[in-house]
Amino acid sequence: MATDIENFDAAETDSDSDLDREAREEALREQQADLAQLEKLAASGLLEETEDDLNLDEIENLLNLDEAHSPKFTLAKNKARFLRMMSWYRQKEEWIEVAPLSGVTKLFKQQTKELEGIRSSKLDYEMELETGTLTPSQRSYRRDELKMCKVHEKMAVHLISKLQLKIKSGRR
Repeated sequence: MATDIENFDAAETDSDSDLDREAREEALREQQADLAQLEKLAASGLLEETEDDLNLDEIENLLNLDEAHSPKFTLAKNKARFLRMMSWYRQKEEWIEVAPLSGVTKLFKQQTKELEGIRSSKLDYEMELETGTLTPSQRSYRRDELKMCKVHEKMAVHLISKLQLKIKSGRR
């Protein structure tokens, strides 16, 4: 008789673990379905994060922006990259005032070449974002990179124009 009770308890325990396993598997399937639905929404653009109010095209010189009005980035490392880039461009603008013509010409060539790479990267990020095959985190990262490219391009163009003015005025 004791073996019947032990067998009943063992059978009950097995059925409980089967129920638990089935419940866990069902919950996992539901989570995967929810995740797939979110990724579809994000890929379709319906789940886009709101862009910041800052329109980079309207700003003549990004170097005049204070930190409170600077572009917003998803990742803190991109904000830090942005601030370092701003600092570098500010230093170059100050340097232009006292730089020899040969140094200005050299920087002009470097910046012109770098601008080509920036524009190429910008196009790559734009195309990637348009494909709709990225996960939400990849989309967020690519949007940050695209914003960084736009900022970098705008600052490089501004610096190149200042370099051109210095070169023209130095040759007279």
